[in-house]
Amino acid sequence: MNLRLRQWFRNPVFLLALASGLIAFVVQSGEVGSADTMHRLQSTHAFWTAEPPVFPNEYPEFGVHGRNGSLQSWYGIGQSLLMLPQDILGTCISKLHIFDRYGDTDPTVRDIVVVYLTQIIVSVLTALLCFKLLRQFAFSVNQSIAGVLAFLLATTHLHYTQNMMENNYICLLTLAGFAFQYEWLQTGSRRALLFGVGALGLNLLTRITTGMDLLAGALFVLLVLGFDKMRGRAFWSRCTEYATIAVPVYCFFGLLDRLYQFYRFGSFTNTYASLVARETIARDPSLPRNWPWTTPWHQGFLGALFLPEKSIFLFDPLIILALLLLALHWKRLLPGLRAYALATCVMLLAYLSFYARYFAWAGDFSWGDRYVSTCVELVALPAIPLLLKYRREAGRLVWVTGIVLLCVSFVIQLESLMFWLPLEIYQEETLGHPTYVIALRAKNIVAFALHEMGAWGLNNESMTQDPWDYVHITCWNFLPFLLRRVGEAPAWAVRIAFLVWGAGLAALAVTLLRLRQIAGQLAER
Repeated sequence: MNLRLRQWFRNPVFLLALASGLIAFVVQSGEVGSADTMHRLQSTHAFWTAEPPVFPNEYPEFGVHGRNGSLQSWYGIGQSLLMLPQDILGTCISKLHIFDRYGDTDPTVRDIVVVYLTQIIVSVLTALLCFKLLRQFAFSVNQSIAGVLAFLLATTHLHYTQNMMENNYICLLTLAGFAFQYEWLQTGSRRALLFGVGALGLNLLTRITTGMDLLAGALFVLLVLGFDKMRGRAFWSRCTEYATIAVPVYCFFGLLDRLYQFYRFGSFTNTYASLVARETIARDPSLPRNWPWTTPWHQGFLGALFLPEKSIFLFDPLIILALLLLALHWKRLLPGLRAYALATCVMLLAYLSFYARYFAWAGDFSWGDRYVSTCVELVALPAIPLLLKYRREAGRLVWVTGIVLLCVSFVIQLESLMFWLPLEIYQEETLGHPTYVIALRAKNIVAFALHEMGAWGLNNESMTQDPWDYVHITCWNFLPFLLRRVGEAPAWAVRIAFLVWGAGLAALAVTLLRLRQIAGQLAER
């Protein structure tokens, strides 16, 4: 047993997986992080209990009428299915006698179990898939490890590791689609292709717009074949093989989505988005007939790029480095990496264009532009491996620029964890627009640490109008601090939470140091 443990702790992949799990562990607040995920978790609960997917008091703020007048959620089933085993376990644990006095106080025991288990699993699988994909692109083990850690810690992926929206789950499935489809292209393994298209098909159950991820995956395959100069009969043979597996799989998941739609709303042909629009316009006839597609296209498109509140370049600076290095080293790149870069950039442009006219084009209550952040992360994935691989060829200026962008991006992602995300949105009601949210978050961190929020003019009346929100935006957004702030958990439980959290941070530090040590040994070989 001891020998096996020593072998594990010499294995960089095991250490990388362990680090990713510990990252997910230490950043959690115990809350699902958004109203959207709260509603999806309620849909999960409705699958196996007598509770409804939407409570009557939530309408009309949330919910849409379905079959027989029942209230239904307006989301896909994907994330709800992901949380199902954890929800069952969390519900059972919450009924233990030890939690009788705690009851349903936020964060609930059920939520804590669901959030921790789900996010750790997603984080570990994402790290392994990122590593697999980067190794497929011929990066060294050390370059791939650095790329994975940068992806986990220096992109908005870190924020969505704490805030359990659909983003990281969608990212996981899209990464799986690219990685396994590329494995098929390299080895001819039909099982790998089935896994790849299955992951992209499963995405359709999570969010309708992931059809763009599916198309990007198909484009990736075509581009790899094209860059490999495959022509004529060989090209069409690979395309036929791809289609014979991909089309039935995509049809299967499309059918599952339609069956779920029929179960809720009695129709195979409409979408929940169209039903929400119809009911919303019926309640408020003053809305334009094209609601929710009411934003001028150029405003939404350019806003995602340059608006201080939402700019992808401000919230994910690594994309700047990725685009720079891809352009600089384009002729040196392998066909697979070229294809990946083009496919993900096209996918990003497609998402930007699609959501540009949506009334809440950036996702409203979110850190950055949540509708496109996953695409941005995928584009940024090869940035650090490219920086390391071509350090000599690029020169000192590019190297220094890359390190600066990496450090800045890491600090920005750490900032995103410190408070629950609506804090700056409340403050913008008095500060006005445009607001540089990242700079405001830094100011909030310093002011809160110094107990100067009021003196610095960072408190306003709107922050206090919802007592639940006020509690959550006025404490550090990690579970031990939230338990202490809410004040319902016993003092001994809060102390244990702090001890466990501290142990998690220490374990993460030790794991990263061990990973660095192993990486150094690999570099010397």
